[in-house]
Amino acid sequence: MDGIFYRHLQELLEEGQCFAQEPMGRHTTFRAGGPADYYVRPARRQIQPVLSLCRQYGVPWMVIGNGSNILVGDKGVRGLVMEIGKMADKVSVDGTRVTAEAGALLSTVAHLAAGHGLTGMEFAAGIPGSIGGAAVMNAGAYGGEMKHILDRVAVLTEEGEEKYLGLEELDLGYRHSCIPENHYIVLQAELQLAKGNKDAIYQKMEELKGRRVQKQPLEYPSAGSTFKRPEGYFAGKLIQDAGLLGYQVGGAQVSEKHCGFVINKEQASAAEIRQLIADVQDRVEEKSGVRLEPEVKFIGEF
Repeated sequence: MDGIFYRHLQELLEEGQCFAQEPMGRHTTFRAGGPADYYVRPARRQIQPVLSLCRQYGVPWMVIGNGSNILVGDKGVRGLVMEIGKMADKVSVDGTRVTAEAGALLSTVAHLAAGHGLTGMEFAAGIPGSIGGAAVMNAGAYGGEMKHILDRVAVLTEEGEEKYLGLEELDLGYRHSCIPENHYIVLQAELQLAKGNKDAIYQKMEELKGRRVQKQPLEYPSAGSTFKRPEGYFAGKLIQDAGLLGYQVGGAQVSEKHCGFVINKEQASAAEIRQLIADVQDRVEEKSGVRLEPEVKFIGEF
């Protein structure tokens, strides 16, 4: 059955779009994780046919974007992983409105907007994620959030229906939208920006880039901020106050540059990264009474 499914998958897609036993460390910013049974990179028009094939053969599936907010287990992922990325990353600008397919990188869209003298996306220029992933989790940084610029999002439902969700329907909150709970797949997002001074926009982006380089451990693989911000606190300070600066489990480490980041310092396994995250949660709770909630999603078999 598995061989038949994979053959049909290959017939549906083109060379370079379909892989078996694909190491997930190649597709996540943590650079860790075992193989996915099947890994595909469909164009937008191919997403629905791939899902139909999965339903036909009873193959479980999941969607990732740029792999910037997930940790995949060392035993990998059973079923199919669909990357909505370079094959679905078209972007267009019409006046102050930007339409971007889900696979477009935030950095790409932000720089394109800046080139058209559009302001509002400066905060997103350094976030290592895709438009689809950013809509799913209402990504934000430096006081900006996707909910400030999103107008509507095109999604694919479990039944294969395409529909648009407006801002209210998306129910955007801190690192939250209605998309995961409804098992929707983001196809594209429409952003409403504003006219601005091109030089000022680029200057703001450079300023934020400088702050990132100075404060964040960008030289190591990570998933960005590892923990959600607890109400009334800063995760990084709680971790530092718990004496965990530089704390290490195998090749995984609490960054010495910013305690809010768990980094893959020395070819860490997913198990080591996950254990370190759990240790941090326990130590911080013991010290401060606050239980940190990971922003990173754990995927597959550990």
